[in-house]
Amino acid sequence: MAITLQPMTEQEFQSYLAHSAKHYAEEKVKAGTWLPDEAPELAKLAFEDLLPDGLETADHYLWTLTLDGKENAGWLWLHADPDDPQQDAFIYDFGLHPPFRGKGYAKEALARLEDKAKDLGVRKISLHVFAHNETARKLYEKTGFLETDVIMSKQLS
Repeated sequence: MAITLQPMTEQEFQSYLAHSAKHYAEEKVKAGTWLPDEAPELAKLAFEDLLPDGLETADHYLWTLTLDGKENAGWLWLHADPDDPQQDAFIYDFGLHPPFRGKGYAKEALARLEDKAKDLGVRKISLHVFAHNETARKLYEKTGFLETDVIMSKQLS
């Protein structure tokens, strides 16, 4: 079984937006950076700001992770600005649907992403991961990502 990165269709994109904006809002609340009542609107605005032209937004690549060219296993969103002086790209979102997790597909998807990124002239890929997402942090460490900045907080009672 093989994972491929296929450009999202408009229908896949609309489904992705609905799911990911909700999930992003939940994660920001869990991380303590947004309040629950403001999170849905802030997430919606963040996606609109980053993708003003949807799938046609310049230098943004949104892929459906496809298993054996048939099953939709997840998604991946990369921003690669060709004018970036460090030739750095940024993963804005990456995930697998629950039935596809824990089977090595995430590592395979990241390997396919490296191939695509190199084709785009990228020399470094960066991303953000929430500190509470230990599964994702372990995946990224296993696939060669290193921490470059750490923000720490302390909740006061």
